[in-house]
Amino acid sequence: MSARVMSVLETYSPTQELYSIDEAFLDFTDLYPGRQDPFAYAQQIKRSVQRQVGIPVCVGLGPTKTLAKLANFAAKKWPKTGGVVNLSDPDRREKLMKIVPVDEVWGIGRQLAQQLNGLGIQTVWDLAKQSPQKMQQRFSVVMARTIMELNGISCLDLETVAPAKQQIVCSRTFGRRLTTYGELHAAMAEFTGRACEKLRQQQSVASQVSVFIRTNGFAPHEPQYQRQASRCLVFPASDTRVILATVESLLSSVYHAGFGYYKCGVQLGDISPALAPNQLDLFDDRAGAGKVDGRVMQTVDAINRRYPKGIAVAAAWIDQNWKPRAHCLSPRYTTSWRELPIVHCR
Repeated sequence: MSARVMSVLETYSPTQELYSIDEAFLDFTDLYPGRQDPFAYAQQIKRSVQRQVGIPVCVGLGPTKTLAKLANFAAKKWPKTGGVVNLSDPDRREKLMKIVPVDEVWGIGRQLAQQLNGLGIQTVWDLAKQSPQKMQQRFSVVMARTIMELNGISCLDLETVAPAKQQIVCSRTFGRRLTTYGELHAAMAEFTGRACEKLRQQQSVASQVSVFIRTNGFAPHEPQYQRQASRCLVFPASDTRVILATVESLLSSVYHAGFGYYKCGVQLGDISPALAPNQLDLFDDRAGAGKVDGRVMQTVDAINRRYPKGIAVAAAWIDQNWKPRAHCLSPRYTTSWRELPIVHCR
């Protein structure tokens, strides 16, 4: 559904940044000046997404990304706006900023908002009137850029190409308590495969592998146990088999029998581009093997793209009834042929 929304949005602007699964930035700079009212153009986008995808959206307009986010917040909060707010006008911008708390600014979290409140900065308008230079000295350059963006000075360009992830985590909460090493191993193997596939999709390799296991902290009547372990790889890798061997070793070191485990996960860190030069071992003959391993993983990924979950590198034979129960899934009639509603006409 996210891809469908984004495909509609990209027809309205050649420059698009996919910010999250349900949010995107569009650049209208070269589209509407002198030719079309931006507010009417935004309303047209809203109607198109509703008509073509069936999902309601809100649109915020502004001369900077931070102001556009603030406008989008106002469009969602106050229904009278009709789902579209334009903060290009300085007077309207000031009026809104004076009634919106500072923690609604993009990039201002709870702790940072508390620090600003301690300085007497309660609203977005209070923050916008601060000196960028003084706030940079007290906080960071990010704060200075935020203040400049609130004043209509663009400091953040659209990222048309998503940056590579610096950390990949794959974890799940189980549908029941896991009590044996084999069950945890099966879950950890599947998470490792997913994490490595994401790593290869962005053409990266990881140098650090971490695992964690834990019981349910919200069930104090149950015995509690949680552990985490990490290890640096000798050579950066994206091969599922290589990373899985490390995960298995780490899991063995942290597993302790006698507990009902509620959640586990795999984390890949110290990520770098796969083509970046790395320090090699003079006595390690891995050049040819690396090429073969790369082709094997590419083949596995290609098969799984064509037949989702067609191949699991390891532990697929173990019973997987540990997976989360999905009793309340929404019907997927827009994405699954098998779940299309059936209409009987008499």
